Amino acid sequence: MTRIRTLAPLLVLALPLAGCLSFGGKPPKALLTLTPTTTLPVGASQNSASAKTITIIVPAVPQSLAVARIPVTTGDSVAYVTNAAWVEAPQRLFARLMSDTIAAKTGRVVLSTAQSFSDPGARLSGDLRNFGIDGSTHEAVVTFDGALIRGADSSKVEKKRFEARMPISPIDYTTVGPALNQAANQVAGEVADWIGG
Repeated sequence: MTRIRTLAPLLVLALPLAGCLSFGGKPPKALLTLTPTTTLPVGASQNSASAKTITIIVPAVPQSLAVARIPVTTGDSVAYVTNAAWVEAPQRLFARLMSDTIAAKTGRVVLSTAQSFSDPGARLSGDLRNFGIDGSTHEAVVTFDGALIRGADSSKVEKKRFEARMPISPIDYTTVGPALNQAANQVAGEVADWIGG
């Protein structure tokens, strides 16, 4: 009985704090990912002994893209689409999309960074400069500055800028995912064509 009397005042003091505690923010209505339009068929086999290899390095991004939210840029201001977020960092999603597309379109064996120590082959890196919405033109924009070293013994770096824009209206959590997916697939396809077989 004494124990209950001791706990009762503590519980009464804790009640006002109960409304202040939060164990995470409100989840977004839409979790977005990228889906490649060009992929290797299920069961396809690749071998670095008989095909060229390429290592794709996760691109660098500006701070506005180093989050799971989708930026909307208008002039010098950046806002974020409400109720939408990427399932993981957008630069990683884009690198994976490029890996799938390049493997399917070029026949090259795409290696992870860990696998590339034994057979680096070509190396693709770069900067993902835009991966969001242009609020002034109502377009989804993907801009990738690619840097390609064609072989392990090459000292030459080739650079090329790729950009795709897709109209979007309205700008909300239901429309941003499909528009960015389409733009990202276009850029990945153009990068694969640049790399070649």
